Amino acid sequence: QVRLAESGGGSVQAGGSLKLSCLATGYGGSSYCLGWYRQAPGKEREGVASLFVRGDATFYADSVKGRFVISQDKNKATLFLEMNNLAPEDSGDYYCVADFRWSARACRVGATETFANWGQGTEVRVYS
Repeated sequence: QVRLAESGGGSVQAGGSLKLSCLATGYGGSSYCLGWYRQAPGKEREGVASLFVRGDATFYADSVKGRFVISQDKNKATLFLEMNNLAPEDSGDYYCVADFRWSARACRVGATETFANWGQGTEVRVYS
C-alpha cells in the first residue's frame, strides 16, 4: 500500500523560499510517477511538478518553471519540492501524489492520467 506524508508547509513572505518533503513508501519498482499538486481556495487543483522514478525525468507547470525544483532522495524514500521566489499566487494546499506509469511521457504535468495515491496535504501561505 502506497503511503504519502507531506511536511514543510508554512507561511513565508513573497520572494522567500520553502522546501516541502513527502515520505513516500509502499510503491514498488521504478515505473512510478511522483509529484506535487496544489489547490488554492476557490480554485481547481493543479499539477505543479512531477518526477518519473526511472531515469529521474522531471516536469513542471509553466507557472513554476525556473522557481521550483522537484527531487527525490531514494535512500530516504523522500520526495522534495524546493520552492523559490514565492509569490502570493503560490499559496494553497500542496499534495504529494504517486502512481504507476508505463513511461515518463505519462508522468508529465498536465497528462491525462490521474493519480490514485494522495497525501493529506500541507498548507503554504505566501504573504506580500
